[in-house]
Amino acid sequence: MQSAAQTGIAITESRFFARVFYVFFGLAVLSAAINLGGRYFGSTIAKGGHTDDTTVREIVIGNDVLSIPSNMIRFHTQRRDGVANRVDLYLKWPEMAGYSAKTRNDFNLITPERQILFLSIEARTMSRDMSGRYLPIYSTLIEQPGKPGPAGLMLYSFRQASGYINEELAVSPTGGDRPDFVARCLEESVAKETISACERDIQIGEGLHLLYRFPRDLLDQWRALDEAVKSFAAGHLADAR
Repeated sequence: MQSAAQTGIAITESRFFARVFYVFFGLAVLSAAINLGGRYFGSTIAKGGHTDDTTVREIVIGNDVLSIPSNMIRFHTQRRDGVANRVDLYLKWPEMAGYSAKTRNDFNLITPERQILFLSIEARTMSRDMSGRYLPIYSTLIEQPGKPGPAGLMLYSFRQASGYINEELAVSPTGGDRPDFVARCLEESVAKETISACERDIQIGEGLHLLYRFPRDLLDQWRALDEAVKSFAAGHLADAR
């Protein structure tokens, strides 16, 4: 017969080996889960949140319906049909195309040139777009005179009390009191460290506000850029078909 000490040792050893078994069993299950997850979700992880799925999503904002391919929608939570308060997009310039395997490096911002535009579309809350706000608002906040900018633009520094720090206003020479193009940009010395140093907003549809952000280097293409954004917006409004 075993002594009490021997019995205690046997029980302790039994518990020890049971724990070892459960540890190895747990590691095996974890390894299988990682392997399975890698098979099913590996491509998603590799894309860093992007998708090359071109399924068109019908997104309703107010009285407007947008038809947007999934690969143009920046955040996966917005890649769905139905009512939304806002949708955020990103596009490869100048193609105005969504994410694809071919443009992976552009969307991951690891190419020498920055070629991605960021668009945000939501319900309109202001009665005027950026061009319409030039005369009543921006013109009172900038220093005169301005300085010549790319492609005929004039660049104006903001007054210190305006609240726009390290920014300047890019204004087209056309359009009079309502310039055809008005954009706010970070000053050139600051813009080098920013992927989308300029922004401009326009009004689209029945009641939508579209703000787009772009690299400062694209200011010299402002005419083509603004026309492309407007055409893209019109072409993706459901009632524009």
